[in-house]
Amino acid sequence: MTENVWILGIHMTKFGKHPEKDTIDLAVEATLGALADGGVGINDIGVLAAGNLFGGPATFGQSLQKQIGQTGVPVYNVANACATGATALRVAIMAVKAGETDMGLAVGVEKLSGTGLLGAGAATKADEQWSPQGRLGAVTSLEGRVRTDTMPGVFAQIGMEYAGRHEGVDFELFARIAEKNHAHSTLNPLAAYQKRFTLEEIMNDVMIAYPNTRPMCSANCDGAAAAVVVSDSKLRTLSLQQRRRAVKVSASVLTSDPWEEGCQVLPDVNTLTQQAAGQAYELAGVVPEDLGLVELHDCFATAELVHYENLSLCAPGGAVDLFESGATWRDGRIPVNVSGGLESKGHPVSATGIANIWEVATHLRGEAGSRQIDGAKVGLAHVIGLGQACAVHILEKSAV
Repeated sequence: MTENVWILGIHMTKFGKHPEKDTIDLAVEATLGALADGGVGINDIGVLAAGNLFGGPATFGQSLQKQIGQTGVPVYNVANACATGATALRVAIMAVKAGETDMGLAVGVEKLSGTGLLGAGAATKADEQWSPQGRLGAVTSLEGRVRTDTMPGVFAQIGMEYAGRHEGVDFELFARIAEKNHAHSTLNPLAAYQKRFTLEEIMNDVMIAYPNTRPMCSANCDGAAAAVVVSDSKLRTLSLQQRRRAVKVSASVLTSDPWEEGCQVLPDVNTLTQQAAGQAYELAGVVPEDLGLVELHDCFATAELVHYENLSLCAPGGAVDLFESGATWRDGRIPVNVSGGLESKGHPVSATGIANIWEVATHLRGEAGSRQIDGAKVGLAHVIGLGQACAVHILEKSAV
């Protein structure tokens, strides 16, 4: 029987602008924080999985080792778009499950402040002919699909397609999702932005890619997150305090886009998320109703709405009713993005996957302070690397 794997230690830096720190500095801060949180040292670690996409060396993990201790263990340098951090964690989890080591370390880091919006680039002529705004690949037509290479454009179209199939989905609804997440961020001291916006402020801000205005998008920032994972048998040898704070990884799933005719034009973020979530629920032996909180990949407000359905938080077609019920607010039935989400917590790409897991683990430990979701025993963390990967992790509170 394969052993269970537990998160023993986990840490994230404050997200935002860190002009005085480089990529390695941030990674060291997160890594040493995770080791200290778990009550272990670098000599206890048997494998390192390091994720970075921009600004670091190709052998980023080895460069990190030079600062935290070179112990000769295998190092995996991971790149998987926005799912990089979650993929690095999965590498460490798989090494522990395979019996190669009883303790592994995963870290994700990015330094992106000053680079603008996530995935933004110059709009193509194809984008512009569909977009009166002419900004970053905005898509405003439901008559057919149009090719766009920018993430604002892709997620604008995903939202518009959902709106075309369901009643009650409009610009204001998407803006209200952003309003929720920015409100949540005011309780998160590690979020890049901790400002509450009115609905009017959100709707009247700069239009990036209709129906997403600037506060409805995840801006790039600097940050890092790291986690130490441990086998079940090793955990049993550790102190009572370590065992009480350990968080069980009940499911760790990674998927990629399946072949569908439509996804040759537009990445299929829906199917790969649905498949990852379905596998994760089965592996964990839980159902969506068991979830105490969810941190999902809200790179744009449009993404959060469609992922309510993709993660089976509601029945097909029920995303609008779920949101309108208030269930996804922090005091609702199934709080979503109580961290503030990527829209306000920030999105230093390779760090995001582990940071989402940090948020869930912190609530399961009962250590989330003023934003604590009381009674949370099971949580889900979700992240997408556009057109490449979807990672879903289900975590459970220790029974010790």
